[in-house]
Amino acid sequence: MNRPILVAGALALAGCASTGSGEPPTEHRVEGECTVEPGQVFVGQKATAETGARLLKATKARTLRWVPPRTAVTMDFRPDRLTVTYNDDLVIERVSCT
Repeated sequence: MNRPILVAGALALAGCASTGSGEPPTEHRVEGECTVEPGQVFVGQKATAETGARLLKATKARTLRWVPPRTAVTMDFRPDRLTVTYNDDLVIERVSCT
């Protein structure tokens, strides 16, 4: 077998090696990161601008995305975004941080 190929393979695998202490990373929150739990009390309430402002304050999210019925949304994750889904009667059905 060719020695340069073995060296290249070893270097590629070395890039995957962990250099940490073996301890799990500590949790940290980024400013503006959404916290979903406080937003759950809004499920069943009417979707209004006032409710949206209260949701942002409660969840500490930076942005709010309203999702009307039968609407497709992107699946990209943004830790600072609150997504609120509501039905045809403007009643909030789901609150999530996505």
